[in-house]
Amino acid sequence: MSGSSMPGAAGNSRRSEPEMTTAKSAKKMSWGWRSGAKRPQRILILVENLPSPFDRRVWQEATTLRQAGYEVSIICPTGHGCEQRHEVLAGIHIYRYRLPVEADGVASYAIEYSIALAATFMLTCKILFTRGFDVIHACNPPDLFFLIGGFFKLFGKKFIFDHHDLDPELYEAKFGRRDFFYRLMLALEYLTFRTADVSIATNESYRRIALERGRMPPERVFVVRSGPSLERMKILPADPHLKCGRRFLVGYVGVMGKQEGIDYLLQAVHRIVKVLGRKDIHLGLVGGGTSLDAMKRLAFSLGVAPHVTFTGRVPDAEMLAMLNTADICVNPDIANDMNDKSTMNKIMEYMALGKPIVQFDLTEGRFSAGDASLYARRNDSDDLAEKILALLDDAELRTRMGALGRARVLNEFSWEYEAPKLLAAYASIVPVGVLVEQRA
Repeated sequence: MSGSSMPGAAGNSRRSEPEMTTAKSAKKMSWGWRSGAKRPQRILILVENLPSPFDRRVWQEATTLRQAGYEVSIICPTGHGCEQRHEVLAGIHIYRYRLPVEADGVASYAIEYSIALAATFMLTCKILFTRGFDVIHACNPPDLFFLIGGFFKLFGKKFIFDHHDLDPELYEAKFGRRDFFYRLMLALEYLTFRTADVSIATNESYRRIALERGRMPPERVFVVRSGPSLERMKILPADPHLKCGRRFLVGYVGVMGKQEGIDYLLQAVHRIVKVLGRKDIHLGLVGGGTSLDAMKRLAFSLGVAPHVTFTGRVPDAEMLAMLNTADICVNPDIANDMNDKSTMNKIMEYMALGKPIVQFDLTEGRFSAGDASLYARRNDSDDLAEKILALLDDAELRTRMGALGRARVLNEFSWEYEAPKLLAAYASIVPVGVLVEQRA
């Protein structure tokens, strides 16, 4: 998501006007639309790791495409607050399937991804013969949707790969090894890039992966950062009750997983409370994940549980209440190859709300936040604690850094600047509408 350029956009042959096709080719493309009928192009988005509309990037992309005139369907898993198997929101049809397991090991990931792939394929076939689609827009992980995309390319469909995570690096971050499965991740990533008509990278680091490991032509790789929606990330009055009677609230929103560094953050709180004797700090953690229960146990064992609120996965209103109340926000992502190359949504959202940040010193994190953040030494919980206290104890610095971050989002990184890049990626391979020629 770093970088704001559109590689190769000027050289693309964009088709902004409806195209005229023969009845024969139109039949292949439209799967049953009448000759002479005009309709918008139909997009099918595949996502596995989060339900829609909870996945913020996917939902912003879907609503942008819908507003631009495309018909949009989404296939995703169910989740808390997203249990309906079929739902229509903002004109977007969402089809969900249930995952019986939440993976935390190699075997359980294999089971989860196999179930997800089979369920996604069956729903794809269902949508094909009901609403139809012209483009499959696949978001990883996992890097398996190229199997579905490649199959339907045989019938004239287009395949767009939306590169959310570096799966090989993610595997290494979770399991700490480069073995057969790591090499398998590299192979699946390569096949995904080779199948894609267009790849969407979330920053320049991801774009380099597409060019170097994926060997994609530069003109087929577009950078579309996950800019926050200012309609969603609204600055609201603080809720003092969330501070639990303490002076300061430190806010966090994100996944509770092994590579998110919540253990480092809790160790930093332990140093602040137990070693340095500061009793005026409370930590508000918003988000769910496979490590949530383990982090609750860690907070208890460190003796800091009274200073920590774990909300789990909650609606936007509760998330916004926590972040708007926070005096500062934190991003304790572990320094590894994946996190160093990845731009985190939470950083952009903190900045959109005018919150100063403390995080470990990672390449893309520093690119995104700039002077809106203090940077602790990599994977050093003691230095993280010192940076948190330094920022909490300097009200003027907090105000200045928060204003810098807010201005950076308003002037450079909000979704309104990224939406045209998404539409440019689509315009490079498919127009908004198709006009089918009536044969005599």
